[in-house]
Amino acid sequence: MRTTRSAVLLGLLLALLSVPLTPAAPAAAHAALVATSPVRDAVISAPPGEVVLVFSEAVSPVIGRVQVLGPDGRRVTVGEPVAQGATLRIPVRVPDRPLGTYLVSYRVISADSHPVAGSFAYSAGAPSATPPEPVAVDERPAGAWTPAARYVGYLGLVLAVGPTLLGAVRWPRRRRRRAVTATGYVGLALVAVGTAGTWVAQAADMVGVPVGGLSRGDLAAVAGSDIGPVLGARLALAGIAAVLLPAVAGGRAGRGRRVALTVVGLAGLLTWPLAGHPVASPLPPVSILADVVHLAGMSVWLGGLFTLAVFLLPGIHRRVLARVLPAWSRWATIAVGWLVASGVGQAAIELGRPGALFGTDYGRLLCAKAALLAAVLGVAAWQRRMVRGGGAADRPRRVARAAGVELAATAVVLALTAVLVQTPPGRTADTQAARATREGVAQTLTSGNYTLQFDIYPVRVGVPNSLHAYVYTPQGQPLPVVQWTVSLALPSAGIEPMVVPVDTPEPHHGSAEISLPARGEWTIRFTVRTSDIDQATVTATVPVG
Repeated sequence: MRTTRSAVLLGLLLALLSVPLTPAAPAAAHAALVATSPVRDAVISAPPGEVVLVFSEAVSPVIGRVQVLGPDGRRVTVGEPVAQGATLRIPVRVPDRPLGTYLVSYRVISADSHPVAGSFAYSAGAPSATPPEPVAVDERPAGAWTPAARYVGYLGLVLAVGPTLLGAVRWPRRRRRRAVTATGYVGLALVAVGTAGTWVAQAADMVGVPVGGLSRGDLAAVAGSDIGPVLGARLALAGIAAVLLPAVAGGRAGRGRRVALTVVGLAGLLTWPLAGHPVASPLPPVSILADVVHLAGMSVWLGGLFTLAVFLLPGIHRRVLARVLPAWSRWATIAVGWLVASGVGQAAIELGRPGALFGTDYGRLLCAKAALLAAVLGVAAWQRRMVRGGGAADRPRRVARAAGVELAATAVVLALTAVLVQTPPGRTADTQAARATREGVAQTLTSGNYTLQFDIYPVRVGVPNSLHAYVYTPQGQPLPVVQWTVSLALPSAGIEPMVVPVDTPEPHHGSAEISLPARGEWTIRFTVRTSDIDQATVTATVPVG
């Protein structure tokens, strides 16, 4: 009993350590396009030599799916785009007839393996008489294929882990283990099927076509992405586990094989967070650890419960059941404790702020999952009291019915989990909303020495607002800046100019985080020095509603 309490307390400690480390401000995941150069819908004097896209997190371009079309509809992209963290550069050649509207189309993969796609236009000289219209792009053409593959994989984990553990450690001596070994094999097969399904879904999302339209080349392209090696490792680990499983589940393996299978199992569990939200969280090591613990707790609890209900309770002798149930109850308590503790830690990180719990799709799905799981844990607590009171062995049918209720409800929980991992986390709600509604201000300002394009998003009071500014020569070429001076003022409220610290991620690119404490017509002033003697100031008005 002391061991059980210690394990549960350690799990709760993990959750408590995760919560204070979570930043108050939303972090990035499910990358969103936050700035472009040229600015979306801007009219510039001459076509630039490159188009720059800035996302909310690191991205990698999908080869052949990032392009710029000139006014005549021909592709003007030169070579392949280059990604440097969250910045994507698209080299562009200047066509013979440069005036008109250009269309930029992109499809990239974010750090958490989710695709991001879209398009926008800008014009050089003047807009075309019939400018091309950016079209809505389906970012997830795989549709329900991805959560379905996840669900199959989760079921595989449940059937592979729980039965193997019970068969290796707590199986009655005179009870045949063949069914347990077969169940473990079915679980590993489902893991492989779910992994293959995830591979296919990732291919569809990468190239932007439905699953039925994929080619062999599209499927092979996944191997070169960040998620490809992770899925490949999962399949390899499932194959190794299949070799070790018979001896371990059959109770014939020595300590070496048991340890080897445990290591393989933990490595396999690690592949799930490496292909999902935890990789792009504000605290990747904590998120990855919490996800592995969460999956392990789920697999031990539900897999053991399935084994108990299907293979042990029917026809087992009362005295044998009296020995098995208390041991299983202790295991289940530990597994559930770690499951809940790691879930609390994950929720704190992925939500980012309390308002996201009810104000986002992710939060509402999380609430539904938590409510259903709480009901299941209520049934499990009732069973544990009955086991501790010694009455469970005399009522195997009642225990079996309760276990059936738990399994049916947790099947729904797993389905919600499969949908949840494909939903943008609550901490990214502000970024996602800004992308969807195109909140923000984008303008082009001109002086005698340069052209300046700036973009501020989401232009709201009381939240961090990101500013990106780019400087070009009158001919449209990037112009390095020696010194930036940016200030904000609200004359109507008597707020004098406030100087904003500026970072320079590129020679011609300045960025800053600005705070707008009041509503009104703000004046933003850029003083840009491009050499020892060349300096000019431009101003603009930014309405903050």
